[in-house]
Amino acid sequence: MRRIAIAGGVAVAATLAWWLAASMSVESVDITELKLASVDRGDVDATISGNGTVAPAFEEVINSPIASRVVEVYHRPGDVVDAGTPLLRLDLDASQTAYRSESDKLAQLRLQLEQLRANNRTRLSDLAKQIEVARMKVRRYDAEYVNERYLDSIGSGTGDRVREVEFTRNSARLELEQLEQQLANETDVKRADEQLKLLEIEIQERQLSQQARTLDDAEIRAPRRATVTSIADKLGSAVSAGQQVAAIADLGHYRVDATVSENNAPDVSPGSRVWVKAGKETIEGMVSGMSPTALNGLITVNVSLDNDSASVLRPGVKAEVKISNGLRADVARVPNRSFYTGPGVYQLYVLASGSDELQLRSVRLGAAGYDFVEVVTGLNPGDQIVTNDTKRFDGAPIVKVITKK
Repeated sequence: MRRIAIAGGVAVAATLAWWLAASMSVESVDITELKLASVDRGDVDATISGNGTVAPAFEEVINSPIASRVVEVYHRPGDVVDAGTPLLRLDLDASQTAYRSESDKLAQLRLQLEQLRANNRTRLSDLAKQIEVARMKVRRYDAEYVNERYLDSIGSGTGDRVREVEFTRNSARLELEQLEQQLANETDVKRADEQLKLLEIEIQERQLSQQARTLDDAEIRAPRRATVTSIADKLGSAVSAGQQVAAIADLGHYRVDATVSENNAPDVSPGSRVWVKAGKETIEGMVSGMSPTALNGLITVNVSLDNDSASVLRPGVKAEVKISNGLRADVARVPNRSFYTGPGVYQLYVLASGSDELQLRSVRLGAAGYDFVEVVTGLNPGDQIVTNDTKRFDGAPIVKVITKK
């Protein structure tokens, strides 16, 4: 009997301990302390998350085309300038001297061409006259040959005389052929000489034109209306060819340069819709381009904005970027709140429809859009989830919801 009594006492104590633990695990909370989000059905425009930085819609760096030094500075960072406005002046004396020297060389080449053409005309004209004289000789010797043959046929001439005239005629013909061939050859040679000189002139003209463009570029001017963002403003400072001397940007219009994981690259393409959250404002846009290669596991995505002149936009402002990745139609969904960090299983407190208790459930969430998150399992339309901090519940499986009067 004593053993039975002891066993009974242990059972009662165990039951009491279980009841006490269960009662301690059930807490209560006023409904006004909860931030609840309702589950419903609808579409989720899935998105890819990334980080972005606001940048001017266009930025242009102006480099010095020559090695020189800064002589004058006309503007400071922050100045708005029109297209063609001088920004600074470089020392161009050496470059201008070199340009004049090359210009003189071009003039000299052109004079040489004219001289060559004149000499060629004289030489070819002389050959043409020699050919005309040779033709006249041939015609005369032809006539003499015919005449001597006639005299020989009537007995008034001799065979030796006929052969002598024939030899002279044939020599004159060979001389004529030689002169005609010489004229043809020298015509080709003279033409080639002129073409070579013309080529030298064209090369010199291109070099001079390039120097002229370089000198024009050395007059550092704004290529378009914009704001000066940087400028080499130290007078007398040396600059090398290709060194940046100024930069301008359009500070009235902006874009966003975003980065996303390279794993998401196949799901991003130009034309995809984008939501950019800068500060408290959300601006829509679209993907206008993306880098072909990844760097440190990230790819860069360029975003053009529908409202690219919003007041919240400033160079360097950090932004949250979400890129559309397809529509999930007619699915269970919950509003996208800060608790969501990506697809996976979440331990959420759920207030079922008509219930006055929060139940701790394992809920699998899927893709997220800017507004909603897809519910895969664990929630039904009409349920509500707690979206604010629930650490105080210490993992209690059930929490009573009360309404204080």
